[in-house]
Amino acid sequence: MKPRPHHLWLLTPFVLFLGVLPLVNRVDPVVLGLPFLFLWLLGATVLTPLAVWMTWRKDREGRGREGRDREGVDREGKGREGDRS
Repeated sequence: MKPRPHHLWLLTPFVLFLGVLPLVNRVDPVVLGLPFLFLWLLGATVLTPLAVWMTWRKDREGRGREGRDREGVDREGKGREGDRS
């Protein structure tokens, strides 16, 4: 299995929710009328789907360059060489 560094984007939710949480666990300062911790969690919740989307997009690009997906079917729906189906 070849390395796929774009999968590191999937660590974003872990880092934002658990890794940095002890550092941002405070009520002050208040930003836009919200405690800082609440604003931090709201931002992490918004960024999580973005990180998953970026990973998915990059994974699809990688498969496009290879020309085949995991099942060995190319974009035209033809099977592997030697398959006559």
